[in-house]
Amino acid sequence: MGADSLKPKHVAALLDKWKQDGISTGTLKNRMSALRWWTEKIGKDNIIARTNEAYGIAERVFVTNLSKAKVLDADMLARVTDPYTRMSLQLQAAFGLRREESIQIRPGWADCRSFLRLQDSWIKGGKYREVPITTARQRTVLDSAKTLAGNGNLIPTEMRYRDQLNRFRAQCDKAGIHGVHGIRHEYAHRRYAELTGWLCPANGGFTSKRLDAANKTINEAVRLQLSAEMGHFREQVTSIYLGR
Repeated sequence: MGADSLKPKHVAALLDKWKQDGISTGTLKNRMSALRWWTEKIGKDNIIARTNEAYGIAERVFVTNLSKAKVLDADMLARVTDPYTRMSLQLQAAFGLRREESIQIRPGWADCRSFLRLQDSWIKGGKYREVPITTARQRTVLDSAKTLAGNGNLIPTEMRYRDQLNRFRAQCDKAGIHGVHGIRHEYAHRRYAELTGWLCPANGGFTSKRLDAANKTINEAVRLQLSAEMGHFREQVTSIYLGR
């Protein structure tokens, strides 16, 4: 097949595969945009529907109070054979890192004992941030990452970032680990409970309407803090992770 061999049956097959893999609505829409760009470039923009609704892709819902968290357990990690991918996944779980951050991070440079610093060039939007190191688990994971990476990052010396990203995707797919952003959701749930003392709405806790005035103040402050730690710097984004 050539680049101009795309047909409606290929689009349908891709969508079926993505839905089976549990790809989120937002990501599906991004991928459909990429497909439309492709069909336009090869002069076949009539083979793909103009709207996502035609494919049963719903409007994106930001606040559902349903958990999207995914726990990274030992069985999952055991199925990952590449040590760099396995380490990146552990960093995502321990510090709520994005996938790109967990690959490009230089653990030795990032470790500031009481917090993890993330360089702007590793981060979506280019915003430097710091993540507190508050648990023994985080310290253990970070020390292991430093041992593996040495003075570098979590990309083998013979590979480029894109190569390792592709290997990360392939390793996760082979291990049956889909929707790794759910690991970041789990971190947000855990960190919120650590800071407030109660569960977030998406994890079975009270909604904001059921909190008293004092706890509402705590809730708002924690959401602002967590938003900064996760690199969003906007309180309203926390609803995607925590519910409202």
